[in-house]
Amino acid sequence: MKVLILNGPNLNLLGKREPEVYGAESFDDYLKALRAKLPHITIEYYQSNVEGELINQLHKADDHGYEVILFNAGAYTHTSVAIGDAVAGITTPVIEVHISNVMKREEFRHVSYISKHAAGVISGFGLLGYELGMHYLSIR
Repeated sequence: MKVLILNGPNLNLLGKREPEVYGAESFDDYLKALRAKLPHITIEYYQSNVEGELINQLHKADDHGYEVILFNAGAYTHTSVAIGDAVAGITTPVIEVHISNVMKREEFRHVSYISKHAAGVISGFGLLGYELGMHYLSIR
């Protein structure tokens, strides 16, 4: 099985940025532990602060044999029609992931341009949300 974790802007700062919201663990440390815990899944990872680079990764997804994409678009979730259109334009299932519970946060975060095109949404479980998204593979 092959999964792509795609992270958007500012997620490269996990462990440093607002640890009271996002936790104290870096994504690199989390990813290392996740790969060790799930050795039967090939986990590819890409992070960018650039909207177009995230869209390019989504466009390439259907040709790379991913079972699912776990996508945390960060703030682009709430602002990017283009990213929503890119998710709609591919056949690889996308699970929208948010570390924090976006519904408990600022009003603008209650809008997602991805959700309507996603297989599901996981929000508010911290980094565990990525692992929970992997369970989608066992119920498909």
